[in-house]
Amino acid sequence: MSPLMLTLMPWLVTIGFLLVWEFSVWALDVAKFILPAPSVIFGAIVQYWPAIWSNSLQTLYTTLLGFGLAIVFGLGLGLAIGWSKAVYAGLYPLMIGFNAIPKVAVVPILVIWMGIGTGPAVVTAFLIAFFPIVVNVATGLATIEPESEDVLRALGASKLDVMWKVGIPRSMPYFFGSLKIAITLAFVGSVIAETIAANSGLGHLMLAAQSQFNVPLVFAGLVMLAIEGIAMYAVMAWIEGRTTGWAHRGGVA
Repeated sequence: MSPLMLTLMPWLVTIGFLLVWEFSVWALDVAKFILPAPSVIFGAIVQYWPAIWSNSLQTLYTTLLGFGLAIVFGLGLGLAIGWSKAVYAGLYPLMIGFNAIPKVAVVPILVIWMGIGTGPAVVTAFLIAFFPIVVNVATGLATIEPESEDVLRALGASKLDVMWKVGIPRSMPYFFGSLKIAITLAFVGSVIAETIAANSGLGHLMLAAQSQFNVPLVFAGLVMLAIEGIAMYAVMAWIEGRTTGWAHRGGVA
């Protein structure tokens, strides 16, 4: 397939999907409070644009803030877990158990601690995005070839030198690859908290629209979430390609 077709393929598939959706709703005469057509959703975006825009910015703000915290703490803890067997044995089972807890069950506790507002959304985004970063960084360190470590130690390198010269570069492709997963999960965390304990954000907007049976506005919020998620995923993919392109044969897809 030509490079031009590869570039156009996502747009062609998306347009085709929307056309099938539009025609199906029209042909089956589906009520808009059950499944609105794309044209109706677009009309809702235009009609409620000021509210959608302000709430989209709020969701993006809380997501990026939680995501930033996840990067800082996830990278540090991932390096510690991947390099120290004692830290791995002590913390990894605890982290797996905590990650298994549905974050929607944690939000009420965060509300008690922090109140209703931005805080619970930021922390929830952090909690969801944190685990993939830790796991990928730790995996990158744990997969260092023993031969490379033995050669450096034979040349007089300390354990810290091995980590700095081999371990960290070895884990960077895993780290930047995990950012693409973590940023999308961070949006999930923000919206979960916004539907429970917030006065703004797309989650709050969709919950208010749902209570009024304004289904087109609910779908409009979902569309904005999808756009923000795709945009941030593309940014993370670009950063991955610019920083760790050397680790991918033929470049980053």
